[in-house]
Amino acid sequence: MTWELTKRRIERSVNRKFIFGKVPLLHTIILFIEMALVARLTARYNAYYDERPVMTMMVTNAILGGIADTVAQTITSYTLRAHQKVDGLSKRDDISIEIADLDRKDSYFERDVLPGPQAPPPFDFERLTRFMAYGFCMAPVQFKWFQFLGRVFPISKTSAFGPAMKRVAFDQLIFAPAGLLAFFTTMTVAEGGGRRAISQKLRDMYIPTLKANYIVWPAVQIVNFRLMPVQFQLPFVSTVGIAWTAYLSLSNSSD
Repeated sequence: MTWELTKRRIERSVNRKFIFGKVPLLHTIILFIEMALVARLTARYNAYYDERPVMTMMVTNAILGGIADTVAQTITSYTLRAHQKVDGLSKRDDISIEIADLDRKDSYFERDVLPGPQAPPPFDFERLTRFMAYGFCMAPVQFKWFQFLGRVFPISKTSAFGPAMKRVAFDQLIFAPAGLLAFFTTMTVAEGGGRRAISQKLRDMYIPTLKANYIVWPAVQIVNFRLMPVQFQLPFVSTVGIAWTAYLSLSNSSD
């Protein structure tokens, strides 16, 4: 129990550090680490791809998915922090709060662990892991799908626009709906939800998200299939998709 209390106190202390009083410090540190991993991967991407193309795609997708979820969690924390009501404690510095906390006689779990209704949530490492794992596992499927589209609708110097549009049509009419279905189902199961939770999530989020998909992705995929070489198609989609995945993360975590 002592270790659990100490762990929770440390997590609470770290999670309430903010840059300029608004941007969560822990979220920012994690984002910088992820960006450093992307920079390292980018520097040797072609060499890694030549040696192990699928594994390179999987690692790339996982890191970019992690960045997207970190951005989403940062947005949530920043928004809630910005709308926090001033309750008299906001003007107190962190040291004075910590000293006051040490003198409390009330229940630790009631006063220290459980945040107030408006408190920004701590960084959710389990949620980050779920998104990275999903990106890691989905990369081979996306990779094979792009290869399939390339074989069925080859692009040549004399015929480029038509095959590219056919790729986009197939991608948006087949893969996009199936991909969203797989995303919400997998995430709900990973969060511990059962059949009822999956049905509720799909009923609330699937159609609005699919509509948003059709606003964003057809144009992106036209550029992708028309201009990008095969080895850069998935990284391009994943990079552009950081904002999209952040949107999915926010949608999946919404009530």
